[in-house]
Amino acid sequence: MQSRFRSKEFEAWKEKNSFHQEHSAESRWTSPLAVAYYFATAKLLIHLLTNGQYGYFRDEFYYLARGDHLDWGYVDQAPLAPWLARLSRVLLGDSLSALRFLPAVAGATKVLLTGLMVHEFGGRHFAVMLACLCVLVAPGYLGIDTLFSVNAFEPLFWMGCAYCVILAINRDDPRAWLWFGLLAGLGLENKHSMLFFGFGLFIGLLLTSARRFLADKWLWIGSAVAFALFLPNLLWQYQHDWPTLEVLRNVQRTGKNVVLSPSAYIAQQVLLLLPLTAPVWIAGLWFFFFDRRGVRYRTLGIAYVVVLVLMIALTGKNYYLLPAYPMLFAGGAVLWEQILQQRRALWWLQVVFPVLVLISGLVIAPLALPFLSVETYLRYQQMLGVKPLRTEVGHASPLPQVFSDMFGWPEMVETVAHVYHALPPDERSKAAILARNFGEAGAIDFFGPRYGLPKAISPHQNYYLWEPRDYTGEIMIVLGWGREAVGEYCSSVETAGKVHHPYAMATEHYTIFICRGLKHPLREVWPQWKHWN
Repeated sequence: MQSRFRSKEFEAWKEKNSFHQEHSAESRWTSPLAVAYYFATAKLLIHLLTNGQYGYFRDEFYYLARGDHLDWGYVDQAPLAPWLARLSRVLLGDSLSALRFLPAVAGATKVLLTGLMVHEFGGRHFAVMLACLCVLVAPGYLGIDTLFSVNAFEPLFWMGCAYCVILAINRDDPRAWLWFGLLAGLGLENKHSMLFFGFGLFIGLLLTSARRFLADKWLWIGSAVAFALFLPNLLWQYQHDWPTLEVLRNVQRTGKNVVLSPSAYIAQQVLLLLPLTAPVWIAGLWFFFFDRRGVRYRTLGIAYVVVLVLMIALTGKNYYLLPAYPMLFAGGAVLWEQILQQRRALWWLQVVFPVLVLISGLVIAPLALPFLSVETYLRYQQMLGVKPLRTEVGHASPLPQVFSDMFGWPEMVETVAHVYHALPPDERSKAAILARNFGEAGAIDFFGPRYGLPKAISPHQNYYLWEPRDYTGEIMIVLGWGREAVGEYCSSVETAGKVHHPYAMATEHYTIFICRGLKHPLREVWPQWKHWN
């Protein structure tokens, strides 16, 4: 029975795509998929031409530092991105443009995946063009694909899994579930949020006719592949007493992130994706839930709604849902293509609407891509009358946090170097550089060698697990701590310098202290300084 049902599904898919088959002789340069490749190429070029500006982002130092300490897990993240950072550094070097090459490729692949999904939904040239254009100009994607982070790679795994679900529905091919398992497993090793999307897909399968796949051995084999890939990180978490859960609890307890109401959360989705693209991704929800051709993919619509509800309930940051939208853009573009084909009087929208989307994207792009000078950026931002969206309570800067955290690091390291080399030789040989957070520590580790600085120590995030190296703590250059906090542990506190950059985050404006005579052994006080958030 199940085999006959699958055969009917496969035949329906072939009939639906008969138009494609009739045009199999179509030039590879003018086919709908060719359009997706053109947009993907444009996406790649945009980032290659703009991602070398400003400076390294705070988290990028941390990825590089973890790349020097390869492991199967880290207190605040899964292990794949640090491994990729290490690979990138070995193959391409550690320049800014080299580090951001893989995120640019990931962004281009995301656009291509969008076109592939449109193709599977039965869309043609206009649908592919519209969906890929929406992904291309969305400021949220322009921002995350500029930096090296798990967020740049996350959509590939979410949408890769979605594409495999589409293939499983369209075709009688069990290999789709094997690929699903591979992508889901790698997605879990990239960012644990893959669990949310996987849960959403499971609910989607359970509540639709696609539940038949839950009895398919290949789905469970694929799930076993995903679990096997995730297992090393799971074991690491167990061996270290589930540190990521502790980090998440601390974030909730301290109120670090901005908490949004449901309406504000959805409103910020509209802004992150560009307001003019909203009719497309909202149409994608209609496509999955109500359209005659789209309801067979309702699993994807349910998955989106489930993850949206979870993100709002768990006070997730506004960009946590961004990986899910390419499939909505794909479905919505196909729906709009159908509508405009059926209503000939609206043919002009096929030209006017994409042009308006493109123009609005070009207007907003300078706010998402770091290619303007800061002075020009601030003037442009003021001219448009917009303010940076805040994701963390501590954001205090005229620039968006992502840009503010690109400034001040080389200057900070240079200032620390002056302090370090001003020490008497006998003190310098045993001086530790104690940083408050991983950004400061990572910047010291990255830029420090050119100034002859030793590696930094920090009780923040995974630096805490790397311990205070061989330092005794009898003399330390302390970054980012207040005098009172330093005096609590040190017999002597000396002011040694100031760190201040006008565009850096306010938390990176501080006094450098020299601590002498730590009152207790460094390894004894180390657990008291532990800072996971």
